[in-house]
Amino acid sequence: MASDHQNYGTLATGGSNGTKSLSKLQDTESSREEDGSLHSQLDDEHTRLRRELSARQVSMIAIGGAIGTGLFLGTGRSLAAAGPGTMIICYSITGFIVYITLLLLGEMATQYPVAGSFTSYATRFVDDAFGFALTWNYWFNDAVSVASDLTAAQLVVGFWDSKIPGWALSLLILFFLLGANAIHVKVYGELEYWLSSIKIVTIIVFIITGAIVNTGINREHQYIGWVNWTIGDAPFVGGIEGWATVFVTSAMSYGGTESLAITAGETRDPTRTVPRTVRLVILIFYLLTCFIIGLNVPYTYPNLSNKSTTTSPFTIIFSMAGSNIAASAMNTVILTSVLSAGNHALFAGTRILYSLAKSSQAPRVFARTSLRGVPWLALVATGSGSALCFASSYVGSGQLWYWLQNLVGVSNQLAWLSIGLASLRFRRAWTLQGNSLDDLLWHPKWTRFWGPPFVIFAVVAIWGVQTYSAVAPHFGIVDFLSLYLQLPVFLVLFAGWKLFRRSKFVDLKTVDLAADVYIPDEETRAALDAAEELRNERLQGWRGIGWRLYYWIA
Repeated sequence: MASDHQNYGTLATGGSNGTKSLSKLQDTESSREEDGSLHSQLDDEHTRLRRELSARQVSMIAIGGAIGTGLFLGTGRSLAAAGPGTMIICYSITGFIVYITLLLLGEMATQYPVAGSFTSYATRFVDDAFGFALTWNYWFNDAVSVASDLTAAQLVVGFWDSKIPGWALSLLILFFLLGANAIHVKVYGELEYWLSSIKIVTIIVFIITGAIVNTGINREHQYIGWVNWTIGDAPFVGGIEGWATVFVTSAMSYGGTESLAITAGETRDPTRTVPRTVRLVILIFYLLTCFIIGLNVPYTYPNLSNKSTTTSPFTIIFSMAGSNIAASAMNTVILTSVLSAGNHALFAGTRILYSLAKSSQAPRVFARTSLRGVPWLALVATGSGSALCFASSYVGSGQLWYWLQNLVGVSNQLAWLSIGLASLRFRRAWTLQGNSLDDLLWHPKWTRFWGPPFVIFAVVAIWGVQTYSAVAPHFGIVDFLSLYLQLPVFLVLFAGWKLFRRSKFVDLKTVDLAADVYIPDEETRAALDAAEELRNERLQGWRGIGWRLYYWIA
């Protein structure tokens, strides 16, 4: 980004990491000291993880981790509840909030490329108790995500009118995921690599197919155009309830994108790659996908989203293309994406609980590992959250997924708010100690005065809209709890740890700003300059079109 201040304070490792909790992916023995810093406590063969994920695997997982079940199924729920106009506007608003949030996170991760996710910045610049509560919130997010993904699998398989009971299908998938994660970290890495690759290719093929279907190459041989934006109450359906539904759904869909910015601590050139990658993922994978869905699928489509079923718009559009075989193939791909999301959440949640146990913030038993370095007790504990998916037999898979989606979505919003708060205090500490923001290794200048407050205000405003939808015109206790259950839990964890540890809010005037800063050498700085100069040369002239396409794909 041309307006961003760049001092090339980057790592030259070339690796990147993709789970929601990237720090836990290959962080072997980190834990918190009394002052909130990290240190090694349990150093024996029964409490060690294995650093055996390859750069190829973690790079693909980083991108794939930003694409979850919410995009494949949540867009159908959004369209049915609010219409195409509301869906694209809400996803755009949420996408902009996420974009600013990740720029702020990238700024901190570039300055302090520590082995830690955004929770480490909350601990460092806000309060140890705040970081503790935030880390547990993220474990809760992953545990519920596993249940949500297993429930989503029931909805996806419902496309084939399967006679298999939903609970049996979820149990079968759970055993598969537990087995894949329990064998060896390499098994998880290879499985997630290929599942993430399939997701990315699927979205590209879907966008191309959707554009073709809209022009008239479809089962009805009719040009669709903007017809679905004018039927019934479209493009804006459901009033404020529709808006609130989409905000929660989009929050779940965008959940995991913070992994793209967390990799700034392990990426060769985050000052350039973070903004580019985030823009690409948000614009292509989310907004363009929503636009294609809104054009081709009417919000009144039968069984698009209700209490018992939810049909993926991806499958619908391939069916519209005139091939039931292609629709089934797409539904199969979506099922693999659901497996990927569940696999991703199970792995991340396991490592978060392991990290909490290593730092004495959870029972020490969860730090126990198998001979292959797998924290199997933490794995079982995280997988136990999937028991929630068995409630689908009583309330319907669609309704249960709606509630679980609310829990995950609001948890993601809480994470974004915490990033905004940590960034606000980090910048404040930087200036209070006599430094200029221009001296940061990377600083997006255009967010200087309003970035962190905007993220905090935006999340609180979205909560206000969601709250209104839960209490008006009728108060729904289950809907309300699904939206805000984790907020009082977060406060209880925060207050309890604060009383237990007697921690104090970080003094911004004395916090150590020099620790963990990366100092680039001249060779790295010259290499980055040369690479950027070569890129700019390639983008000149008519040949630049081909290079631009190459960079987008690569």
